[in-house]
Amino acid sequence: MKFYIKTFGCQMNFNDSERIKGILKSLGYEQAQSYEEADIILLNTCTIREKPDQKVYSHLGEYKKVKEKNPKAIIGVCGCLAQRMGAELVNKAPVIDLMFSSFNIHQLPQLIQQAQAGYKAIAILEEPPEDEDKLWEYPTVRDNQYCAYVTVMKGCDKNCTYCVVPKTRGRQRSRSLQSILSEVKALVEDGVKEVHLLGQNVTAWGQDIGMHFADLLYEVAQVEGVQRIRFTTGHPKDMDERIAKAMGEIPTVCPHVHLPFQAGSNRILALMDRGYTKEEYLEKIQMLREYKKGITFSTDVIVGFPTETEEDFEHTLDLLEKVRFEQVFSFKFSPRPGTPAYSMEGQVPDDVKTQRMARLLNLQKKILSEIAKEYEGTIQEVLLESYENGKLVGRTLTNRWATLQGPEELLGKTVLVRVERANPYNLECSLVSVLS
Repeated sequence: MKFYIKTFGCQMNFNDSERIKGILKSLGYEQAQSYEEADIILLNTCTIREKPDQKVYSHLGEYKKVKEKNPKAIIGVCGCLAQRMGAELVNKAPVIDLMFSSFNIHQLPQLIQQAQAGYKAIAILEEPPEDEDKLWEYPTVRDNQYCAYVTVMKGCDKNCTYCVVPKTRGRQRSRSLQSILSEVKALVEDGVKEVHLLGQNVTAWGQDIGMHFADLLYEVAQVEGVQRIRFTTGHPKDMDERIAKAMGEIPTVCPHVHLPFQAGSNRILALMDRGYTKEEYLEKIQMLREYKKGITFSTDVIVGFPTETEEDFEHTLDLLEKVRFEQVFSFKFSPRPGTPAYSMEGQVPDDVKTQRMARLLNLQKKILSEIAKEYEGTIQEVLLESYENGKLVGRTLTNRWATLQGPEELLGKTVLVRVERANPYNLECSLVSVLS
């Protein structure tokens, strides 16, 4: 029996898919190379924007053909779209045999049994079940041997007016420190060198269990064998001095932070209910730079939020120029059903969004070209993660992709490289020495 998983969305979704693969492997399934040969096909969905929703229907149309050749094949949908739409999704796409959300991934074995017996195995819960933590008992199946995601919390207690996460992922629930450390130790024993802590709002970890995210950083750093620590995604409101101080004191915490600002205009930030101003965001950036020398930043930006004016948008461009992000994930505002922003007056025309997006991307490309030049001739530390097209590929401490010529035996090694040429998205390097 074989399975196939197609994943949309954020790193949380991809980590969920790794856990689903572990569950299916424990049930005796093998991973298929394509959906055509699979006995179970799962779509792990995202619903943060409209485009991923549309892609799901397209894929389900393709997967339906599998049942013509293999009537016993099971087609399932999980993730955020499943949680948001529930039975409505099954009504629109009757080909679905099985459906669950991030709340009850651990119930997959029972749901498969129901689907195999000929029932519609639809299990969408309004709240996370009491035994949700049973999920951590299952292994993950990773594509990357040396870097691993570790989910440390689920859900979010913020109320951003454009966001469906509180509805699709629930309120914030911190995973226990003991459970996290047990997984990190097991990963290190399996050869992992870089641990990437995940959460919808990872910097809020611990608030519901009497701890602080800084405590988690110190504890994970104590696990022998952890060479690098990263975390995603933090909320500016929760990025405080304790976290900045911990980052500065812990050498294994990488000098890079993904900190979404979403908009540069204080008026728009208030409409978004983000809980900070442009000035406060810039103060956080400066605080992090003081505590963690050489730190770099990436961010998320929404273009064309309802009522956004030219003046509002200029504040967004100004923030890009002031911070000089090394990576920007930008999106045109996509109204999501069930959110306050969905019915806000003053929706921005799509052609205006497109024009503003083009200006933002042009500015960011200019900034990245200037930053790239600053890398040329420098010595960088790189953890080599993969071997592609005859080249070793890895990331710098600042989260830049780097490639170099070298033997495949260097995979998993941390090396020093010299940056010979740099472009906005990649560093072409030569080997200086092997560190470990």
